[in-house]
Amino acid sequence: MAIDTRSLDLMLSELRAASAVAQGRAASAPEADGADFGQALKAAIDQVNAAQRQAQQITQEFVGGDGNVNLQDVMINLQKASLSFQQMVQVRNRLVTAYQDVMNMPV
Repeated sequence: MAIDTRSLDLMLSELRAASAVAQGRAASAPEADGADFGQALKAAIDQVNAAQRQAQQITQEFVGGDGNVNLQDVMINLQKASLSFQQMVQVRNRLVTAYQDVMNMPV
C-alpha cells in the first residue's frame, strides 16, 4: 500500500510557503485542493496504519493454518508495511527538519 504522494507534496509546498514568508519573500500560493496540512498528514498515517494492520492480519491467518494464505503473500504484505512505515519515517524526518529550519530563522 503506497502513501498518497499528492498529500505529501501539498504539505511540503505549505512548509516552503511558510519558510518563504518567514524570510520576507513573497510566497507562491500552495495548491488549493481543499486538503489542509492536518488532514493530509492524518490520511498518510492512516494509510501506513492500514498496511500494518493488513500485514498483521494476514500473518495471523497464516500462523493459524488458514489454507488460503501462502507464505509469499505474507512476506509481500510484511514488506509493503515495512516500506510504507520507512517512507513515513523519512517524511517525518523531513518535516521535522523543515520545522527546525523555520524556527531557527532570525526574525
